[in-house]
Formats: sequence, structure tokens, C-alpha cells
Amino acid sequence: MENLTMLTDLYQLTMMQGYLVNGCRDKEAVFDVFFRTLPFKGGYALAAGLEQVVEYIENLRFSEKNLVYLKSLNLFNEDFIEELREFHFTGDIDAVPEGTPVFPYEPLIRVKGRIFETQLLETAILNLVNFETLIATKASRVMAAADGGPVMEFGLRRAQGPDAGILGARAAFIGGCQSTSNILAGERYGIPVSGTQAHSWIQCFPSEVEAFRAFARTFPDSCLLLVDTYSVLESGVPNAIKVGLELEAEGHHFLGIRLDSGDLTYLSREARRMLDEAGLKRAIIVGSNDLDEETIFAIRAQGAKIDAWGVGTHLITSKDSPSLGGVYKLAAEGEQGVFTPRLKVSENITKITNPGIKKIVRFYDQAGKAMADVIALEDEVFAEGKSLTIFDPVQTWKRKTLTNFRTRELLRPVFRGGKRVCELPTLKDIQTYASQELDTLWEEVKRLTNPHTYIVDLSANLFELKQQLLLTIHNDIKANNHN
Repeated sequence: MENLTMLTDLYQLTMMQGYLVNGCRDKEAVFDVFFRTLPFKGGYALAAGLEQVVEYIENLRFSEKNLVYLKSLNLFNEDFIEELREFHFTGDIDAVPEGTPVFPYEPLIRVKGRIFETQLLETAILNLVNFETLIATKASRVMAAADGGPVMEFGLRRAQGPDAGILGARAAFIGGCQSTSNILAGERYGIPVSGTQAHSWIQCFPSEVEAFRAFARTFPDSCLLLVDTYSVLESGVPNAIKVGLELEAEGHHFLGIRLDSGDLTYLSREARRMLDEAGLKRAIIVGSNDLDEETIFAIRAQGAKIDAWGVGTHLITSKDSPSLGGVYKLAAEGEQGVFTPRLKVSENITKITNPGIKKIVRFYDQAGKAMADVIALEDEVFAEGKSLTIFDPVQTWKRKTLTNFRTRELLRPVFRGGKRVCELPTLKDIQTYASQELDTLWEEVKRLTNPHTYIVDLSANLFELKQQLLLTIHNDIKANNHN
């Protein structure tokens, strides 16, 4: 991975110099990465991007070229430049595994270390986690709409730049897509690649049937033909049937056809009838054309005969929800391992942060279904076999008593003392894990529209700590106003 040390906002560096000048370089801090609102008005998000965060941390070094550039800005003193020359991360990071369903306000990543180091990480971590989490979630929704049917991601040409195309393909695979059209993503991450031909291929030959025959000669065992260049039902499908039967007579398997325009429901039903009547019952029909989860769901509900889906623009750009809005907020500060909880106050209640060093505990029933998450302080223990009453941190009268539960803590150690302490799973293993984790959610939570709100509460201890800090801040402000 490219060194991304300079992938940061200027104010991270000016703050770092400020810490150095004011003797705060070695002050310790804990930051949480979380988001406040679920994308797509959905019921969950799918965590992604951790592997890129790990690579970023492991390559975190300022080169001499970087330092020359920073000197040229005439903002930074020599002491600060010297500090950057020796800079590397020495702190701790915990994170939820990629592919984990996550919810608002839960710390997806927890960073602990010197404020001089932890401050720098904000921009790059958010850049990596926000995008991949968004695309993995979108892909998961597309897969749900397709009812698990094969989905290939082919949004590279519409992605906002090469990195978005490559990392978007990776995230889409985590979300369940079976393949990508992106060759570089396939090479880099081992994602299966797939594709057919463009309309230009058909147009380059004297006739459609000649174009189909040429493609069949070139790829006799993976021949899938694009049938909407001229007329799907009057030309494309009949010519594809003709070539398909020729392939089958020569001992090859005709793969099928792709529809890329028009009324996919009607066209796919008619195409299926024509293929079946010709004896090509094994030939598949692939549907594409600016698809998203809502369109796929509607087309399937209308009885479309589509076996696989190609999804590009709406997936890779997350067109209906273009950003996740993840943030990186200070939760505690301290010295020599002794931390004091901190929180940010706002007139907007949704922007008041949760203080202290926290963890996420997921509660399951005996059938393995997730019942609720509790954001708790790091040292809290929830004994299985006992009952626990949890309550909504805003509408506190909303309570639920959990019984006969089992628990799992979601945050896992990733770095300790600047050294990676975990193995990174393969991308295929992440995809499998994500699928298994989604199976633990009730179908109502995964509903594409108007999903059930999954319960995420604060522990009683964390709730009380938050109220105490809010009251203390309020009293301090009043006292200062009277002075």
C-alpha cells in the first residue's frame, strides 16, 4: 500500500505542533471512531476498511520529501520537523472485525496513545473506514434485494477515481458481491472477475449474428452475449439462440445473455420463454442498467426471470447516500495510563459524545439471534445466566429485560505498543464472516425500507457517568458566567 502519512488535514499537524510547544506531547488520549446515522435509512451498517487502516499505520513514516514540503509552508518550527522525522505510532488500537454489522454511536475503532500520535490518525482512518463501510453496506442491501442471487460489481468507470473503484470493489465483495469487472481489484485482492462485451463489439461487425459468432469462437466455454444493441426480442435473443445452439452442438455450454436496457421484467420473461423453447434451459439471463436494491426488489417482485445482476453506478458511488459521516472524537485523556473521561457537549443532542474508555457488548438469545448491543465502560462485566434490564439513553422510559442471554464483545485488539497483534483474515473469510453475522440479525432489522430499529443502549454506569459530566460542565459554565 502507498504511504499515506501525508493524507491528513493541515490542522492535525498544526495541533501536533501546538501540543509540542505547550508541553503536551506526551499527554495520552483515547479517540473513538463512530457514526451517528445509518446510511440509506437502513437498519444496520457493515464495518469495512480495517485492513487498509492497519496498512496505513504500519507504513506511517514521514519521508525527507514530506519534511521538505512541510518546511516550505513556513508554519512549522525545526523542533516539530525533527519530531516528525522520528515519528511512528506507538499506541494501541482496538476495532470491530470487518464484516460486523454495526450501529450508530458504537466505537468501530478505539485509538489509545500519545495525543501527539493519535491526533494525526483522524483524517486517514475516517477516509478509509467511512468509504468502505458505506459501500459494503450498500452491497449488502443489493444482495438482500437479489435474494442472494449472484451480483457482479462493475462500477469502476463511474467511481470517483481509481482508489474508489479499487477499494469500492473490495468493500462490495465484503458486502456479498460474487465478482467484479475491475481487473486491478481482482489482481490485488483475489476477487473473482467477470464481464461480457460492450455494444461497440456488436457494432464493429457487419451484423449482430456475426458479432455473436466471433465472440463465441473466441470464448466458446464462457460465452454470454449482450442482446440489446438493436432489438432484444426481434434480433438479439433470436441471434443469441442461433449461436448458442451452434455452441451446444459443438460440445460447449452456452452461458447465456445479458439485458442492459428496456423493461427488464418483460424482456427477461420473454427471453426466458424463447430460450427454453429453443432447448437452452441452462442459459442464464443477466440483468443490468443502473440497478440498485429498490429496482432489483421491484423487478423481482414483478416476476422477472433474471438469474444474475450487474450493478455499477448506484453501488460504487452509493448514489442515494454518498457519505457515512463517521467521526473521530476524544473520549478520555490522561497521563501514565490514568485516564479522565471527556465528552463533547452540543446544543444538538445527537452530537453529545459518550465519555470514557468503552466497549461494545452484543447480547444474543439462545438461538443465536442478536437481541441488543450495550455500549459499556471497558471494565464492566455482564454475567450470563442472569437477567439485565437495559434502557434507551434518550427515551429512558423505554426498557427491556434480557434473560437467558449470551454475550460477545465486539472490539478486538489490533495494535499494542505500535505493533500489530492480530492476523488479518483473507477477503473471502471476511465475506463469509459478514454473511454469518448478518444471519444473526432479525429479518425486520434487515428490511430495505422502514426497518426495525435495533436496540443500542448505554450501560447504566456509562449513562450515569455521562449525566455527571454534563452536570459538571453545566455548573462550570454557570460559575464562569457569574465571575
